[in-house]
Amino acid sequence: MSELTLRVSADAGSGMRLDRYCALKSGEVSRSRLKNGALSATVNGKAAKLSRAVRPGDLIVLAWEDPVPERIEPENIPLRILYEDANVTVVDKPQGMVTHPAAGNWTGTLVHALMWHWGLAGGGENPRPGIVHRLDKDTSGIIITARNPETETFLQEQFRTRKTVKVYAAILSGVPRAREGEIKTRITRDPKNRKRFTWTDDESRGKHARTAYRVVKTYGPYALVLFRLHTGRTHQLRVHSKYLGCPILGDPIYGKKDKVFPDATLMLHAKRLTIPLPGARKPLTVRAPLPRRFRGIISKLRELYGP
Repeated sequence: MSELTLRVSADAGSGMRLDRYCALKSGEVSRSRLKNGALSATVNGKAAKLSRAVRPGDLIVLAWEDPVPERIEPENIPLRILYEDANVTVVDKPQGMVTHPAAGNWTGTLVHALMWHWGLAGGGENPRPGIVHRLDKDTSGIIITARNPETETFLQEQFRTRKTVKVYAAILSGVPRAREGEIKTRITRDPKNRKRFTWTDDESRGKHARTAYRVVKTYGPYALVLFRLHTGRTHQLRVHSKYLGCPILGDPIYGKKDKVFPDATLMLHAKRLTIPLPGARKPLTVRAPLPRRFRGIISKLRELYGP
């Protein structure tokens, strides 16, 4: 599902239809898409029809279903390849790229780029070819993908049986009380907000989640931290950072606007992965350097609080 929020500008023509105004001003959705897939429309918090006339100052919120494509077509999107052989491709995923096609993101994903890279020019019906794990859209870093079904099954088993080592770097808004430690909770969906998750000690709810962490460096009220995932729950590191009382800098869901870095995006990066490969005598270890957004903020922190 996709959602759009618009405030009607003062220069909007009086009496313009709601759907026409949104199509003209947003650039995100056409009138035909709204007509065929609109789920809801509200104006100033009240349900409204697409034919309603808009007025300056109106606050419009639209929700619609994106059409599901019949086939996934390759797209020529540059990739940073960290390692590749006949069975796997390991990518340093940039922040902002979605891992695989899903509602609201039917193009421009890692899968589309991989299909082009692998020469699957004919497209395909499988929306997740080669994907054995994922990163949030706003998390950058290492993803390993499978180039054939046998390897896909093999890698899925390595993740399922926790034979992998996954290390993430993060900049936290706050400094954990202990320089290193382990967080064990259960993670469940937040009943007050379906887009969020939260922690609980109730054994009857959610899924077990375990994270180890180590503070690498502190800069005044900020900390550069390494996390090791022992389980792989949705939003696990973001929730566990919040649990520590130190949300990840730039986290729009679990954090808050930062006065020093008001434009910061999610400072979370999958930095290192160790995983067995089919037929290999020893596990593969791949590292992804800290991206530019990390280096920029660390440089600023050093200016403010010293090296």
